[in-house]
Amino acid sequence: MKKKNGKEKPSSAKKPNAYIEGAGKVEDQPITETLIGNYMPYAMSVIVSRALPEIDGFKPSHRKLLYTMYKMGLLNGARTKSANIVGQTMKLNPHGDAAIYETMVRLARGNESLLHPYIDSKGNFGKAYSRDMSYAASRYTEAKLDPICAELFADIDKDTVDFAPNYDNSMTEPVLLPVKFPSVLVNSNIGIAVGMASNICSFNLTEVCETAAALMKNPDHDVISTLPGPDFPGGGYIIADEQEMRRIYESGRGSVKVRSRYTFDSDANCVEITEIPPTATSEAIIDKIVELVKLGKIKEITDVRDETDLSGLKITLDLKRRVDPDALMQKLFRLTPLQDVFSCNFNILIGGMPKVMGIKEILYEWSDFRMTGVKRRVKYDLRKKKEKLHLLQGLSKILLDIDKAIKIIRETEEENEVVPNLMIGFGIDEIQAEYVADIKLRNINKAFILKRIEEIEQLKADIEDMEDILSSERRVKQIIISELKEISEKYGKPRKSQFLYDVEEDNEEQAEEVPDYSVNLFFTREGYFKKITPQSLRMSSEHKLKENDEIVMSHEGTNRTELLFFTDKYQVYKAKASDFDDTKASVMGEYVPAKLEAENGERIIKAIACEDFSGMLVLFFKNGKCAKVPMSSFETKTRRKKLANAYSDASPLVSMWHIKEDRDFLLYSAAGKTLIFNTALILPKAARDTQGVQVMRLTKTELAAAMPYEEGTLRDPDKYRAKNVPAAGAAGGDITQLKLE
Repeated sequence: MKKKNGKEKPSSAKKPNAYIEGAGKVEDQPITETLIGNYMPYAMSVIVSRALPEIDGFKPSHRKLLYTMYKMGLLNGARTKSANIVGQTMKLNPHGDAAIYETMVRLARGNESLLHPYIDSKGNFGKAYSRDMSYAASRYTEAKLDPICAELFADIDKDTVDFAPNYDNSMTEPVLLPVKFPSVLVNSNIGIAVGMASNICSFNLTEVCETAAALMKNPDHDVISTLPGPDFPGGGYIIADEQEMRRIYESGRGSVKVRSRYTFDSDANCVEITEIPPTATSEAIIDKIVELVKLGKIKEITDVRDETDLSGLKITLDLKRRVDPDALMQKLFRLTPLQDVFSCNFNILIGGMPKVMGIKEILYEWSDFRMTGVKRRVKYDLRKKKEKLHLLQGLSKILLDIDKAIKIIRETEEENEVVPNLMIGFGIDEIQAEYVADIKLRNINKAFILKRIEEIEQLKADIEDMEDILSSERRVKQIIISELKEISEKYGKPRKSQFLYDVEEDNEEQAEEVPDYSVNLFFTREGYFKKITPQSLRMSSEHKLKENDEIVMSHEGTNRTELLFFTDKYQVYKAKASDFDDTKASVMGEYVPAKLEAENGERIIKAIACEDFSGMLVLFFKNGKCAKVPMSSFETKTRRKKLANAYSDASPLVSMWHIKEDRDFLLYSAAGKTLIFNTALILPKAARDTQGVQVMRLTKTELAAAMPYEEGTLRDPDKYRAKNVPAAGAAGGDITQLKLE
């Protein structure tokens, strides 16, 4: 801005009408370039910097929080308010206090998410097994690091890991933590990135340390012999499956079935559930049980309640008399989250790249990482000892003539000449001379110097030993193995999750006991269905229907009657009469397409009710063909709700009929010809979508109608009856009086 006569004058670049080259111009850009330029950096940031753990077992958010607490002195100090920790962590993790505190909650002992919590907490931190139990605000809770964290930060100040600047370059933070045990397997870790995810289950610390040590001794060690399976913080029973476990250990992917632990109190006639799968919550289990009771699928339970207290989780089920609790629990395991599956996906960042690995490969990677850390620690100690040895060797030369050293210092006129004169006088280098010059006057005596140089021989032995360690991979492994044994003895705990062997599981849903009683079934052309008891129908038989609607199926059956609903998209939806509620004739009924979740625009063209899948389904097509399909072709072992390819789409359907045995059918062509034939003339085909066989020979016309023939419908029926098919039929018959399907 330029001033003229004391006033600011806008420059030409800021004039409202100034021309900016390229402004408003739209350029075409391939979508691949846009994704690479804009989306890929975001995706990589989520993968590398947020969602996936690294070989030390931590995501960046975990690592930043724990390192902050370590620098705050919370490893050995007293607890402090969580709000203080969250505030300090924002120097490394500027993603908001809520996100940091949520991370802290999951790492805390009070939340019970981890097998070995990293944070010793005080206050309400919620519970991992509860969906609705909220944690208290950070200003109310207190925390410090758990003693096991000493093994996470051991020797971190000895150049064991690399450090990097934080987001504003005001301080540095470790890229990885120098963990002394395979924490990546000891505590569970779940993360969802972009296009990938990670789901690592927890394993027992003692078993992991033993397995890691065994693999370092013998790379061909059978992992499953020392690491039989996961160990979840919430306990429960793991259904043993060695084949699946080996697949997980080799590929890093698979699933583990976990079942709740329960006890039966015979005095109170109730079941007490005290341990649940890690993927379930107490509220979700209770909600599912209540839902099943309301639906009538579970009738053995009179009450369900959450009795969780300070002693831990407890869900209580009150039972009816003479109920077998074990049989009930088997049923609940099948129908509720009381038995659930933990899906394993061991996706870990190795050198900044995501990699799905089995247990053995993970432990190999950790061993390499730990060996590097131990070597860097030894190099650091070696360097310090060499520096100290160098200083003491210079001090030992002073011992030859202490008076000479004092004389040199006293007679040197300039302070900056003291070090050079000592170097010349004793043949030592500048570093040694600086050390000698800095010795206090009171320490310039023979006893002090002799005491210090006694360390020289020990330092030489230590240096020789360290150099031998660095040159021997075997010795480095021995150090790691001894550390693993020490950690296992110090922090190891008994398994929480036990194994169930030889469990026979019924994966197929067992048929529920459906009450059987007589009903009348009705279906309308517009797709409405009614199930009415005979008593209700006698009281009121006048049906309420939608305008212009009419009943096209009426069947007297039972509550167990099978129902087939065929649609215009060549599909059939299966149901039972028991799937529908009892109703009255005075209501419109249930809309079947919505009830059975039919596709948009799909219309039901035929409803068939049968007590079982006996008899035949006869279908007629416009091209004059007829298909005879056994009803058993629509029966399935599992309760499938929908079957595709229910009938042929080669020619438009004219009508379909369910018959118990072969009988005569009456056919009319659009050209006015009539044919009577018996279905015994055609063979049944098991394929539901069979095109059938030609029964009416058509020339430049099509089949218009087909229905069961009733005696007396036509005069002189023998005139139209065919002894063989295909047949052309005979002219005659009054089609206008027939209601077409």
